[in-house]
Amino acid sequence: MKKRLFCLAVLGLSASASGVTLAETQVVMLGTGTPVPDGERAGAGVAVIHDGEAYVFDVGAGVVERATQAAERFDIEPLSPINIDHLFLTHLHSDHVLDYPELLATYWWRRSDQLQVIGPPGTHAMSEGIYTMLADDTETRLKDKSPVTNPEAAHAAVTEISGPGTVYEAGEIRIDAFPVSHGDWDEAYGYKVTTPDKTIVISGDTSIDAEVQRQAEGADILIHEVISRSGWADLPEQWQAYHQYAHTLSDELAGLANAARPDLLVLYHVLHYGAPIESALEEVQQRYDGEVVLADDLDVFR
Repeated sequence: MKKRLFCLAVLGLSASASGVTLAETQVVMLGTGTPVPDGERAGAGVAVIHDGEAYVFDVGAGVVERATQAAERFDIEPLSPINIDHLFLTHLHSDHVLDYPELLATYWWRRSDQLQVIGPPGTHAMSEGIYTMLADDTETRLKDKSPVTNPEAAHAAVTEISGPGTVYEAGEIRIDAFPVSHGDWDEAYGYKVTTPDKTIVISGDTSIDAEVQRQAEGADILIHEVISRSGWADLPEQWQAYHQYAHTLSDELAGLANAARPDLLVLYHVLHYGAPIESALEEVQQRYDGEVVLADDLDVFR
């Protein structure tokens, strides 16, 4: 609770008995975990709330439940699942997409609009697999007496990213995708969200990458994955090689943050192995004197 109050009060988000007062642009951490099962952390998921709309980046296992909790506990109505109209995927690893069927299927018959999904190549094929999995449910609900608001909402409107650049723009928000280096994925992306009052950069899964640094220069909030070096150091050599190839060590992230100087660095998707999870935060703080926090699920930043 102490850390949650830090997120709400120190970073300027007012809270009351009736819920959270929505800021112009805010970030809600819907999932801060990794592929390693953790009862306190859902899979990867970040929501940016702007002008009454939720823009969700990745949807790992448990993210839809976290979105529902945020809607109910903090009165953030855009995060009620049927109100989430925009989903952006960084890549298609399971811990970033397992709740895609959950988000698409939850109360779809009450949706006014189709879920708009933007992701890397492979997103169309994954979506078709979900439609097949849910085919009996969809057919039955369309045939029986269920009052379906919009039959097309059973399926998503999918756009696959063809390269870096602006992938969404409406009103005062622009979302750009940029390539990141994540193991053997041919195409994995980070995202930069620009609104009149905030610039937010989300790394997705990546090894240390100069493009992330470039995108994050002067950002209000940089949300970045990280590995605890002390935990990594105790791994067998082959696992050390893989994780450094696919992810970002704490001292590497500190160097990136020193160059980019975001107003706030938020750590998520923390791989810490046998070390305490706090070791990643402490290691970054040893080399970086800027504002940095270790995110928990349902933390809110603005």
